[in-house]
Amino acid sequence: MFLESMLMALDVKVLFLVAIGSAAGVTIGALPGLSVSMATALLVSITYGWSMEYALAMIIGVFCGGVFGGSISAVLLNIPGAPGAICTGFDGYPLAQRGEASFALGLARIGSFIGGIIGIICLATFAPIIARIALAFGPFEYLSLVILGLITIGNLSQGSFLKALISGLIGLLISCVGMDQIYGIGRFTFGNINLAAGIGLIPCLIGFFGMSEVLVNLKTPSGKAEIIKQLGKVIPKMSTFIKMLPLILRSSLLGTWIGALPGVGGAVAALLAYDNAKRTVKNPSRPFGEGAYEGVVAPEVANNAGIGGALIPLLTLGIPGDAVTAIMIGAFMTHGLRPGPLLMVQSPKLFWYIVVLLVVANIMFLFIGLAATKYFPRILMISKETLMPIVIVLCVVGAYGINNSTFDILVMVLAGVVGYILKLANYPVGPLVIGLVLGPLADGELRRSVMISKGDFFGTFLHHPISIIILLFALLQILNQTTVFKNFSEKVIGTVVKKNK
Repeated sequence: MFLESMLMALDVKVLFLVAIGSAAGVTIGALPGLSVSMATALLVSITYGWSMEYALAMIIGVFCGGVFGGSISAVLLNIPGAPGAICTGFDGYPLAQRGEASFALGLARIGSFIGGIIGIICLATFAPIIARIALAFGPFEYLSLVILGLITIGNLSQGSFLKALISGLIGLLISCVGMDQIYGIGRFTFGNINLAAGIGLIPCLIGFFGMSEVLVNLKTPSGKAEIIKQLGKVIPKMSTFIKMLPLILRSSLLGTWIGALPGVGGAVAALLAYDNAKRTVKNPSRPFGEGAYEGVVAPEVANNAGIGGALIPLLTLGIPGDAVTAIMIGAFMTHGLRPGPLLMVQSPKLFWYIVVLLVVANIMFLFIGLAATKYFPRILMISKETLMPIVIVLCVVGAYGINNSTFDILVMVLAGVVGYILKLANYPVGPLVIGLVLGPLADGELRRSVMISKGDFFGTFLHHPISIIILLFALLQILNQTTVFKNFSEKVIGTVVKKNK
């Protein structure tokens, strides 16, 4: 069965479609404002008359290439092409400023490949088991996971933990604008119909990172941008990744697990992986936030491992893991197939065909990316007088292209001004955007949890052990940031070491 599926996937036309899809996905992911889900939705209509094998080849190529593509603009311009690339820019952009843009992209590329392959192995090996674990997550469990993510925000900044939390809370407040998820009542819209659908994530993403970066650059002297010192050094040494092997395995498993949770997405996986790297790596190549290699690899590994994770509930339960897999359900149905428990029984050949396609797509975007990575950083050699207007145009086009709305351009500009002010006050922008991403999930799950509990929220909560375990991790995160707890733990560890000696 597996051999037959592999032969189907290695057909010349299938390989060509995967290659085209991977190249298109990398390009789309790298352009702010163009999303992988939008590209996939267009592909479903384009491939409607194709055979299922060819349609899946193109869609999976775009999916895998697009998830990585977001890191390109995050590293080069500090504008994440997708929410999952936010954390990649924390150390990738400082690396680019140090003249190591090609090396940073090489780290991201190979990290994405390794994470993607491990996610596929988990999909092929543990799909039914992970799907059952994902089914155990209800509103209480999702709420606890979001709380953990919000607490983790404080670790994303080299500066004040309190400032990072305040920045995250601003993001949560912005996410509350729009129609209420439960009753459909407008909140903070002030009678403006443009705010009824909420403040768009992509315009905010472009504004907080892209436009604010333009405003920051206006303060610096004009002239040539940072000269690339390591233009030819694209492929990091194998020893670099061998040293990070424990971190890569942790990030991969974390990304697969988070990816298998419906509706959570790669941004949360990348956030938790970055936080895990920051807490567990004792001797990073550089301090986190200043160009640490581990800070680039961990979120990219988790983000791409989430692809295999997102396909687990889709193929085993018929439940989409993210926006792209939700669109893929439509692709299956247009070709007369219904994902779910019977798919692996009635069409095992298709399951293994998808697994092989994922491996092929990862190999394709690895080679396509490594071939192009040498030339991407040349963008940084353009003078600021030329580069910054181009960035502004990309920001405007990216914001407008989501809904063809001039209001989104206004949102992007305002987000850029707010981001600029926050940067002047040394408040990190990354936690704000993470709060914006987690806000709708936190709002919806909290409301559903309260409704399910029927007034006895804490009593009902105690009957959800998974939620309690997740919240204990969140509590440890808070304690880890308090000076008293740090001093106490250091004294205890010191006493134990002395006794052992």
